[in-house]
Amino acid sequence: MTPQQQDHLRAEGQVNFNAQDDDTNEISSMKLKWRGSYYNLIGKWGKIVRTKGLEVGQEIKLGWFNGCLHFSVPQQQIVAVPPMRLAAPPLVVHDHWPIRKVLTSSDVDPNHPFLPLPRKSVEDHVLAHWPPHERERLRKEEQVSVDARDYDTGDAHGMKLKWRGNYYNLIGKWGNIIRQRGLGVGQEIRLRWANNCLYFSVPDDRYMAAGPNNWPIKKALTLSDVDTNHPFLTLPGKAVEDHILSYWTHQAQEQLRHEHQVGVNARDDDTGDSYVMKLKWRGSYYNLIGKWGKIIREKRLHVGMEIRVRWDNGCLIFSVPQ
Repeated sequence: MTPQQQDHLRAEGQVNFNAQDDDTNEISSMKLKWRGSYYNLIGKWGKIVRTKGLEVGQEIKLGWFNGCLHFSVPQQQIVAVPPMRLAAPPLVVHDHWPIRKVLTSSDVDPNHPFLPLPRKSVEDHVLAHWPPHERERLRKEEQVSVDARDYDTGDAHGMKLKWRGNYYNLIGKWGNIIRQRGLGVGQEIRLRWANNCLYFSVPDDRYMAAGPNNWPIKKALTLSDVDTNHPFLTLPGKAVEDHILSYWTHQAQEQLRHEHQVGVNARDDDTGDSYVMKLKWRGSYYNLIGKWGKIIREKRLHVGMEIRVRWDNGCLIFSVPQ
């Protein structure tokens, strides 16, 4: 989109544009509406659904060319989705754990017991196995009861999966599990869905210190990152949302969405120095601003050095190993 269209979308929450059906070459006037963690395409969508006879499981492809949104629903790429799962899938092999997460301090807080899981991982590896009506119920009610089983002990738990926009919370008996298993920061939890049940495992031999090897965000510094005249560190949007914002409270996330920036505590893991900084939302990326110019000078940062970032215990931790 043009910068003007992007600014209009940010300010008004929606923007008009033309959309072309590449299968029929028909052009419609539609709107893209911002809904926080996702966008809705509205306007003529109902007519398109009826005209093309769209069904659950069909794949839609989208692209932006020459100021127009192009879309296509090729008929040969229909993926059959049954109205309900008639037979449970076989139990996956024991070493297949598609969802893995290193536990943080907020994950093991028994006073506020919930386990946040990244949205994409849950949708790809859990919800993909659910029948459509269960997925729809989760969308409408924002939470669904699930059977969970501790693979290490065999204990069964009645829990709930709660949708929180760009992540899902596992709630219910999580506080009991923290206490019974003695879970601590740095341990790795693994999850999978099989036989209509959410299995999880926290093997003792996978204990990891939340230290130098636990840096989910890494980037090589660019020229703009080390410019002391315009000091800010650019971080990719998806990485920030998956590994920083997913640990924030709903209120803090909403504040960032509305005000486009939020104050954060930051700490240099190499020196122990603490800073009060700001995380600024710029659409597809985020800027870390505030004391960044001072950090550039004191650490003598230059192009090509690797910076590592993580969120832990309410603080943004960074390191630039020499």
